[in-house]
Amino acid sequence: MDLVVAIYDCSFSFPQTEAFGLVSQIRRAAVSVPSNFAEGFGRRSRTEYARYILMAIGSLYEVQTQREIAFRPKYLTPENYAKLETLSREVGYLLSRLREKMLASPAKTP
Repeated sequence: MDLVVAIYDCSFSFPQTEAFGLVSQIRRAAVSVPSNFAEGFGRRSRTEYARYILMAIGSLYEVQTQREIAFRPKYLTPENYAKLETLSREVGYLLSRLREKMLASPAKTP
């Protein structure tokens, strides 16, 4: 959730011409990370949960790519870029570790 809030905070300063482009895209991808996590948990199946965590990781990669795209034309300050990089690495680490543990342990509901 911290990553989503940070994305929203940073993207307010993007040019108005990006409102329906990059701003919309990066916000949707960011919201998709915790949304997929929650939806997977709600499925009550370890296999489904692991699959949705993988989708959350995919959305996180989208955020990282879009962060890079936003940085090159200087829509993001170096400080905001670094903040988003740190948050996305933390989220990625947590999601990857959770998925590894889920797949390594015996199957049961989450």
